[in-house]
Amino acid sequence: MFLCAVASRAQNSSSSPAASSSSGAPALTLQNPSNPAADAVNPVDRPEAARIERGGAAITLETNESLFQVAVALNACGYNADLSKSAPVRIEIRADVNAALQSSETARDSRDNLCAYIAKHRLSDLGMEVSQFVSLALYLSPPPELTPNVDLTQLPPQAADVVNVLPLLRTFAQQIDLHYIWLKHRPEYEALTARVHDPMTNMILETNFYLHKPPTTLNTRRFLVLLEPMFSPNLTNARVYGSDYIIVVSPDNSTSGVPVNLAQIRHVYLHYVVEPLVYSRGQAMEGMQPLLETIQSSPLPFFYKSDIVALMTECVIKAIEAHLYLIPQPPPKVPGGPKRSAADATYQVEKAAYDEETRVARENLVLTDMRQGWVLTEYFYSGLTQMQRSGEGLKDVMAPLIYGMDVQRQKHAAEQILFLTSIPADPLSPSFTPHKVKGMELAEQDLVNGHMNDAEALAQKALNDPTGDHAEATYLMARIDLMQGKADQATKAFQQTLSLSQDPRTLAWSHIYLGRLYDVKDPPERAKAIAEYKQALVVRDGSPDTKLAAEHGIAQPFMLPQQDSPDSDNQPFDPTGKAQKEAYQPSAPQ
Repeated sequence: MFLCAVASRAQNSSSSPAASSSSGAPALTLQNPSNPAADAVNPVDRPEAARIERGGAAITLETNESLFQVAVALNACGYNADLSKSAPVRIEIRADVNAALQSSETARDSRDNLCAYIAKHRLSDLGMEVSQFVSLALYLSPPPELTPNVDLTQLPPQAADVVNVLPLLRTFAQQIDLHYIWLKHRPEYEALTARVHDPMTNMILETNFYLHKPPTTLNTRRFLVLLEPMFSPNLTNARVYGSDYIIVVSPDNSTSGVPVNLAQIRHVYLHYVVEPLVYSRGQAMEGMQPLLETIQSSPLPFFYKSDIVALMTECVIKAIEAHLYLIPQPPPKVPGGPKRSAADATYQVEKAAYDEETRVARENLVLTDMRQGWVLTEYFYSGLTQMQRSGEGLKDVMAPLIYGMDVQRQKHAAEQILFLTSIPADPLSPSFTPHKVKGMELAEQDLVNGHMNDAEALAQKALNDPTGDHAEATYLMARIDLMQGKADQATKAFQQTLSLSQDPRTLAWSHIYLGRLYDVKDPPERAKAIAEYKQALVVRDGSPDTKLAAEHGIAQPFMLPQQDSPDSDNQPFDPTGKAQKEAYQPSAPQ
């Protein structure tokens, strides 16, 4: 019982279980998705993003050190979203950063100041929280200057809100020599870029071929893809700045295939292609306003229910995506060799079956889109079918499709649709689909809620799995031993955790627990306790509670509460403050 009190003095996390949506279905944060007013800046007046260079290629795939440094800062301050799904280089960089921090108290102090600023700018939505720092990074000059390339009044509003992080970021980067870490891991970045380059290029070429879009030599508009592995692979940030479209994507840990979501990249690329064609017909939109009346009961976000141009743009894109959709099974191979004539008849039958299955799948996709509220998808899908037969391009058919639309007929057709009650997360929304809590994250929740047996079972399952998170499972088992009064077993498990884990918070609190155990021994081993508290200060994370707990342990021995103390009751508590650690759920703005 008395060992429960040792645990009950542990840290409290600012994470909120209610906001556990950081690792669900891939989400897309798009500034100005279909509405120039979304940036609160006129598109004519909006400055170019700093990363766009005039005269460069119209479509590029790059990495960027300014974005890297911003992403590393977030990781150093508790951004752990989908760490287990990220490319291995993310964990390697975090280890290098932690090693640099452990070797310098000055660096740890600069990290603490940086993390305190980030903590004060946390938002209730993780996508928007990361988004504000990504927006700022896109306007920064290269390190070590890291200064905005435009006047502060020209920064996007969300970037301007966090611009004062820059002095703290510069100091932090200097203290840990972040530029050296960037150079050290350039080969991994280049290897990931090489894996994405050809598939992305083929996807763009195939899309252009379908749309009959000629290559442009006048690069007045740009489409830029930035690859940054330090973010969650389930998070895609997209921006529209003036006529420039920028996407930040993060590769996953797959060893084969394409490590990024090409469908998301294509979706934004289609916005890049389609939006100018729709917005240039703005005069025709007034007569289409009645169509908005038909979707008010649909599950579409309000943005699309109130903006006919946004609705039409998305319907055109969904029609194109339906035409480009391929069923999972590969098409039959064209026969070759000396027996080709004998196999040709079989091939023709298989090809016809494949084409028919593809056609049905595409039409079902259109039907689903319509029932979700994208009521013009079928209209544009039919128009694109005619485009394929005539050999014209999207630019040629867009004007006839818009100006030739029978609005009343489309309105009547839309009124007959039985809408679905819900739809998947909007790919142009900063919101996330809440991910399913499982594994050690679920075990942490169980422990917090007092379900010790369930937590122990999940931890044991992870320990039995060769690919399980042994460090976190051992740490959780150590706390369970502590709560059950098994001092020797808890001590051994905390020591084992120190050899398994690379997470600063886990390491620091393991040292703090060991220090408290030494303090309450009979007789106390104060010298060993102080050594543990000091080591906790060296390996700690950027959260203030870790530092305060270690400093308090150095200042005076840990004392067990009296049996009548409120701390000694048997109410459920979080002995770790680490529930939902992977989710990095922000607290309310301070």
